[in-house]
Amino acid sequence: MAVGEEEVEIVTARTDKRQYRRVVLKNSLEVLLISDPDTDKCAASMAVSVGSFSDPEGLEGLAHFLEHMLFYASEKYPLEDSYSKFITEHGGSTNAFTASEHTNYYFDVNVDSFEEALDRFAQFFIKPLMSADATMREIKAVDSENQKNLLSDAWRMNQLQKHLSEKSHPYHKFGTGNWDTLGVRPGARGLDTRDELIKFYKEHYSANLMHLVVYSKENLDKIESMVEEKFCDIRNTDKDCLHITGQPCTSEHLQILVKTVPIKQGHKLRVTWPITPEIRHYKEGPSRYLGHLIGHEGEGSLFYVLKTLGWATSLSAGEVDWSLEFAFFKVVIDLTDAGHEHMKDIIGLLFKYISLLQESGVCKWIFDELSAVCETKFHYQDKIAPFDFVVNISSNMQVYPPKDWIVGSSLPCRFNSDTIQMVLDALSPQNVRIFCESKNFEGSTDMVEPWYGTAYSVEKITKSTIQEWMQSTSNENLHLPIPNIFVPTDFSLKNAEEKVIYPVLLRQSIYSKIWFKPDTTFSTPKAYVKIDFSCPLTSSSPEAEVLTDIFTRLLMDYLNEYAYYAQVAGLYYGVNHTDTGFQVTVLGYNHKLRILLETVLEKIATFKVRLDRFSVIKEMVTKEYQNLKFQQPYQQAMYYCSLILQDGTWPWLEQLEVLPQVKAEDLSNFFPIMLSRAFLECYIAGNIDRVEAESMVQHMENVFFQGANPISRPIFPSQHLTNRVVKLEKGTSYFYPAQGLNPSDENSALVHYIQVHRDDFLMNVKLQLFALIAKQPAFHQLRSVEQLGYITILMQRSDSGIRGLQFIIQSTVKGPGQIDLRAEAFLKMFETKLSEMTSEDFKSNVNALIDMKLEKHKNLREESQFHWREISDGTLKFDRRESEVAALRQLTQKELLDFFNEYVRVGAPRKKTLSVQVYGSLHSSEHDQDKNQPVRPSSVEIGDIFSFRRSRPLYGSFKGGYGQMKL
Repeated sequence: MAVGEEEVEIVTARTDKRQYRRVVLKNSLEVLLISDPDTDKCAASMAVSVGSFSDPEGLEGLAHFLEHMLFYASEKYPLEDSYSKFITEHGGSTNAFTASEHTNYYFDVNVDSFEEALDRFAQFFIKPLMSADATMREIKAVDSENQKNLLSDAWRMNQLQKHLSEKSHPYHKFGTGNWDTLGVRPGARGLDTRDELIKFYKEHYSANLMHLVVYSKENLDKIESMVEEKFCDIRNTDKDCLHITGQPCTSEHLQILVKTVPIKQGHKLRVTWPITPEIRHYKEGPSRYLGHLIGHEGEGSLFYVLKTLGWATSLSAGEVDWSLEFAFFKVVIDLTDAGHEHMKDIIGLLFKYISLLQESGVCKWIFDELSAVCETKFHYQDKIAPFDFVVNISSNMQVYPPKDWIVGSSLPCRFNSDTIQMVLDALSPQNVRIFCESKNFEGSTDMVEPWYGTAYSVEKITKSTIQEWMQSTSNENLHLPIPNIFVPTDFSLKNAEEKVIYPVLLRQSIYSKIWFKPDTTFSTPKAYVKIDFSCPLTSSSPEAEVLTDIFTRLLMDYLNEYAYYAQVAGLYYGVNHTDTGFQVTVLGYNHKLRILLETVLEKIATFKVRLDRFSVIKEMVTKEYQNLKFQQPYQQAMYYCSLILQDGTWPWLEQLEVLPQVKAEDLSNFFPIMLSRAFLECYIAGNIDRVEAESMVQHMENVFFQGANPISRPIFPSQHLTNRVVKLEKGTSYFYPAQGLNPSDENSALVHYIQVHRDDFLMNVKLQLFALIAKQPAFHQLRSVEQLGYITILMQRSDSGIRGLQFIIQSTVKGPGQIDLRAEAFLKMFETKLSEMTSEDFKSNVNALIDMKLEKHKNLREESQFHWREISDGTLKFDRRESEVAALRQLTQKELLDFFNEYVRVGAPRKKTLSVQVYGSLHSSEHDQDKNQPVRPSSVEIGDIFSFRRSRPLYGSFKGGYGQMKL
């Protein structure tokens, strides 16, 4: 039995109907049990209080490597990879991560398989098996994971900040690990990595250092007995938690200006200070208060001033890299070219704003407003997937008292000006660390960070230097934010007159089409509004695409200082460029949503191009396009795949080519023409009644289509745009080889796509069932056994309702031609396994897929995105899940085998394959060799994507019916 079952009153949201219980097992394992009778998924998370800070000297990455190894096998379940296979085949997913001071393992699974899944999970912490063979193979997986990060600026800059700290402090360490740290170096010292792994596990994995969360449909008593039975055998050695002494940064590492060269185009300024960790004062929220003000974007804020000067495009502020003993407060600013030239002025303005906060004193009204917003957010939070919920809580259990395990630090409620002042005082010139990233520093650095090869230089800066920078900046109008008009106060729920299960077509006209779905499920004071502007001219050329993109970003830019207040108060908005025009999305508390929506629509209707902002946005867009060549190779392969399949899309290289010639006057001329013909498709859902929805739509139509000189006119039936997809030839394997765009990236990648069918319930479930059955075996064979690479995925793909399968693999081990052969070899091998599958296994997989399909939407956003996908694809099958379940219940094992043999099997008569092959620098010589090889029978090389697209027939669009609309 459990030794402790303390009656702790755990703080929960007012809307939370789940039951909670804290128990402590006899081995000192602390557990939170969660009972949710409404759940469709069960989940568990184990947080172990050991991470990369505990890596032994000379075995960097050992904690992370151990996290990988525990997935392999256990004494009770010795079949390799059987844990992941079981979870996947029963509708679930698994993952884990290693942080500085803890490692978190978690999974979710269908309800009826939870008990066995939990038993398999418990064996991680009781008697795992770490075979010598698996150990050597998995070092390669860790190395591949590290390879993927080597050219990521985020990883590089994070490690550089660690590198420039006290060498004796664990913060200084490299935590990922690679082949060198886990294989070569230990071997050279006569160490056996597997022995070290087992020693590390025995030393650190003790029950008293673990926190478990179990989320189930059962009642608390049943969950408790299940947990007691499965987890009581975890050893407890009463191991002490790692206690860090001292600070990571001494005087040597403060008052420094570090200049560093990034991989991507652009300039970034990171300013950090060591501070007292907020966890010690989490009810008082000092860093939250200061992050709110320094990171504010309304008028008078630091960002507003920098933006007005044309120096910055984004700014964020808050606590990072925190532990119980140390933390940093960080301000990150994305700079324009002009901003980079004024870097010292920007640092001066940042310190001026900090000085303003000192002079203004800590404001109680600002804290109270922030506290009220946090309280509303907590009590009306959306329900999230158990998978994510358990991870959040197990992480909280390590640092908060039991009553705050769920709320954590999200409810600052105790105003203490002294605590806030203490952290504010730490943001001084004496404590500062400044990191500036820019390609402009190439050739002027003199040091290299050892793990990622980042070039940098360091210079000391004094307090007087920063004071000079403060004095040299013009006296800009910096001031504190004003009270937030968007903070909601009305949380009343509308009575949905009709219990509508699916969206209804409220009305349609030559101007618009309106879908309406009142909330009958979530009982939350929130709404979701999406307006799709279909404007035929937006996709007529690469220039039109670029101008539409710049327009949407300028619109967001113009709205920012006003709408930022709405965002702080829980009202979110976005204006996004689409294939057929642009979309406006507004979601959050419905009380003041309409005010924000009407402001967005007014900004569109009165849009004018401001030359200063146009220049900034054009520069930002240009850099984004230039940086596409630094995408991971698998992302490049996915991009080429989409470009080949999706008709009417323009390549980013053409858009980059036209950008230099694009001028502000071009957008001024283009915008009224772009909006001159438009069709609005709207989706309105949530805590809104029918009358209000119709009123919103009438307002939209009045703004754009009414008056003597309307902004827009209805589009002609012939102008309705649709997304059409290329139809591949049956029995043909197409391949598109390309050199990787970044010559420094050693990784190669493959997307092996099998096109199957146009959306159809029965065909869908055959495809989905095959993907479910094959997913984990593909991962196990291609990653765990063959060790092709860290990124190894078999998944479904849908392009505007055209469905298929795809392998996505990134590797330094083999070139893409060879990887393609390995994907086909897997399908040949799997053919036997599929044909030998027992009827019990078939039924089990069918039932797992049915359970997955019957999983309810967790919140309004999730439901709305599901419905919007049906609307945007034109399929309008709002009852898709129920209809596919009905099809699944009728499906036979023979039908699945016939499907595989007809569409997926190597050499299948109706198989249509597209293999996109991106060659990294390690395999660039193979690119020419492979091209000179004789083409295999039934294989066709795609030389020019656009000639190929023009030569192929297209699938019919589900949106083809617009022209026949009865009016």
